Amino acid sequence: MGFLDIRNVTKSYGPVEVLHRVDIAVEEGEFLVLVGPSGCGKSTLLNMIAGLEAISGGEIAIRDRVINGVHPSKRNIAMVFQSYALYPNMTVGQNMTFGLEMHGVPKPERDKALAQVAKLLQIDHLLDRKPGQLSGGQRQRVAMGRALVRDPDVFLFDEPLSNLDAKLRVDMRTEIKKLHQKLGTTIVYVTHDQIEAMTLSTRIAVMNKGFVQQLGTPKQIYDTPANIFVATFMGSPAMNILPAKVQMQAGAPYALITDSEGAPQFLRFSQGNLAGWEGRDILLGIRPEAITDPEGADRKSANIVALRNRVTVTEPAGADTFVTMTLGGRDAIARMRADASAAAGQEFDFAVNMEKAVAFDPRTEERIAP
Repeated sequence: MGFLDIRNVTKSYGPVEVLHRVDIAVEEGEFLVLVGPSGCGKSTLLNMIAGLEAISGGEIAIRDRVINGVHPSKRNIAMVFQSYALYPNMTVGQNMTFGLEMHGVPKPERDKALAQVAKLLQIDHLLDRKPGQLSGGQRQRVAMGRALVRDPDVFLFDEPLSNLDAKLRVDMRTEIKKLHQKLGTTIVYVTHDQIEAMTLSTRIAVMNKGFVQQLGTPKQIYDTPANIFVATFMGSPAMNILPAKVQMQAGAPYALITDSEGAPQFLRFSQGNLAGWEGRDILLGIRPEAITDPEGADRKSANIVALRNRVTVTEPAGADTFVTMTLGGRDAIARMRADASAAAGQEFDFAVNMEKAVAFDPRTEERIAP
């Protein structure tokens, strides 16, 4: 049981169920990110927590109090929208305290809360301006400030950074992270950006087609994805998913995979649960950073496998060079150091960190657990 409990929650529009038995317990002070592609149900779930959408089945509780049917204004929840939703005719200060005024909070208390939050967000010099006089980042801070002055039980963020340019998104991401660390507030945050999800969260719920595909820490989601959807959605570039076959040699499982010339290559697995898969097809999942040159390989790994293969494309990207080759008949991306000597058309000695390899069942697309 958590601080915010989402228990077997469903949402239907007529006969069509769009959210399927979502079950998440959010602890007090946790930063939960709901991430997934457009239409996966993450904003619908957030709106159900806020009371903006009715719950079709299951229940939502805050501090053990079931809030199904409770009016949004009675839930002690604050929401920060993608569009900021500021009143253009009000000053920054008026926008931030309007909710408190509507709830009958005395003016001395409103002024005190405004001063504290404005200083915290470094917008105390903007309190007399109108929203039209502010930059996108400043408007976002005002929207956050309006939520903060209420001191709610739960903060809800609905893609709050999607209207900002790339650099400002990074800056605001850092500010939100600092704010959470400083205040220890309980946050549920919706985004389609997996970088935001990884950097901000204490836990992530990866959603697709109305189902929670996996719930876990950023490290769990990234290193041990529950299925191929999670593996390919989380991470940029995405995890390589390559057809292979399990073969046993001296009691150890190997992935048999073809190189760019169609020749067989044997990559020894670190996980020991694949004996029952001998002779069967699998999908080998391996992150680009786990394929590199011998000098850039992880020195702590006990299972670095050499692989000689032909380079198809190189893409310099500043601090890294991305190298594409063919494995198992598919393109595979390796993440190299900037000064790696790989060149298109040449054979190159790759180092594959098989401690980071994951095996998936090609029929169910679920991870074969160690």
